[in-house]
Amino acid sequence: MPHYDMILRGGQAVLPWGIEPLDIGVRDGRIAAMGDLRKAEADQVLDCARLHVLPGLIDAHVHLREPGDPKVETIATGTKAAVLGGLAAVFDMPNTAPSITNSEQLAWKRGYVAEQAWCDMGLYVGASKKNIADLAALETEDNVCAVKVFAGSSTGDLLIEDDATLEAVMRSGRRRICYHSEDEYRLQERKKLFTTGMPHRNHMEWRDVETAMLGTKRLMALARKTGRPAHILHVSSAEELEYLAGFRDLCTVEVLMNHLTQTDEAYDRLGGYAVMNPPIRDRRHLEAAWEAVRNGTVDVVGSDHAPHSRAAKERPWPDTAAGLTGVQTIVPVMLDHVSQGRLSLMRLVDLMCAGPARVYGAVNKGRLAVGYDADFTLVDMAASREITEDWIASPCGWTPFAGYRCQGWPVGTIVRGNVVMREGEVLGSPVGKPVSFR
Repeated sequence: MPHYDMILRGGQAVLPWGIEPLDIGVRDGRIAAMGDLRKAEADQVLDCARLHVLPGLIDAHVHLREPGDPKVETIATGTKAAVLGGLAAVFDMPNTAPSITNSEQLAWKRGYVAEQAWCDMGLYVGASKKNIADLAALETEDNVCAVKVFAGSSTGDLLIEDDATLEAVMRSGRRRICYHSEDEYRLQERKKLFTTGMPHRNHMEWRDVETAMLGTKRLMALARKTGRPAHILHVSSAEELEYLAGFRDLCTVEVLMNHLTQTDEAYDRLGGYAVMNPPIRDRRHLEAAWEAVRNGTVDVVGSDHAPHSRAAKERPWPDTAAGLTGVQTIVPVMLDHVSQGRLSLMRLVDLMCAGPARVYGAVNKGRLAVGYDADFTLVDMAASREITEDWIASPCGWTPFAGYRCQGWPVGTIVRGNVVMREGEVLGSPVGKPVSFR
C-alpha cells in the first residue's frame, strides 16, 4: 500500500485543463501522486471535501521593506500576511534601505529569507546607474527572479530615466527585465501644475495616461532595438494595454488587483489611502483591464504590496506616501471576482501561479503536477467574509479594502508540504525558502 507524508483528500483540483475531483499525495515536499488515493496511507490526511485545491498562488510584486522600517513591514510579518491570505510564494522588490543592488546584499537577503519567511520568496535585484556592468552576472545569481528597473518614480539611486542608460541596462544580460514604466521627464514637468493640499484625485491627473504611455513606448522601442525581453509592471491604462498587444513576442504584462477593483471614486472615500503609482484611474481603464484579462493580454496579476505608516499616508497630497497594502487581501478580492463571474478559477490560477512561473522562470512552481513543489492554496468558494483591519498582519495595520465583503476565501496555505495556515491560523514556524529560477 503506498505511503505518503501527506494526502489532500476529496478536493476539487484546479488543473490547467479543468477542475477535477482527485486526491493528491505528497512526499518529501513534492507532489508524488494525483488521482484516486483512497487505498493509500499518509502521516497526515487533510480533508478537502467542499474545497478547491489550487496550486500555491504567487504574488510576484511585493515590497516587504526589509531592510527598512520594521514598524511598517518586515519579511517575517509580510510573509505571515501572505500565508494568511493564501499565498505560497512572493517575489520581493529591491527598493529597500539600502537597495538590493549587489551580490553582498543578495547574499544577506537570501540567508535572512531562509530564517524569517513563512512562504517561499523570489528576490529582485535593482538596476542603478552604478551597477550596469554587473547586471548580467547579478541576474543569474541564485534566487533572483528578475532585474527591476524604475524608469520613473523612484527614490535613492534606482531611477534610470534616460534612453542611453536604459539601453545600456538592456544590453547587460539576457533575462526578462521588469519595469516601472512612467516618463520621469513628464512627471517632473507636470508636478509644477499642482500645489500642496489639493484633492487626492489630482494624483491621476499628475501621473496621467500620457505619462504612462510615453514611458511604455520608449521602453518598447528600446526593447525592440536591443531584442531584450520585457515585463511591464502594473499597467494601468487602456491605451497601454491596447499598445502592448502589438509586442507579445517581446513583452509580458502585469496588472494589479487595484486596477481591476478600484476606480477614481476611491480618492473621495479613502483619501491618501488610495494613492499609489501608477494611479488608480477611472472606470474606462478598469474595464479595459478586465478586457485584457479576458483576451489574454495580461500574464500576471499582482498586488504591488507597498505599505507605509498611517502618518505617511495622511500627509497632504502630493506629499502623501504612494503605495497600498495588498499581499494579504489579493487572493480574497480575486476570489470575489471569480464569484462575480469576471474570471474563472482556472484563469485566476493562470494569472497568479502559472503566469508568474512562466514569466520569471520559477522552477517547480506554477501548477499541480507530479514532481512539482507541494504548494497548495485551499479555497472555500462558499465562504463569505468581510476584510477587516484587525485581520491585517502587517505592522502598518491598514488596508484600502477594509469593509470589502468577499465571496470565496482562502482557508489553507501549504508550502512544500508544510501546512502554514489553516482556517485563519498561522501554524508552526517559518518554513520559507528562496525560490529557484531558470
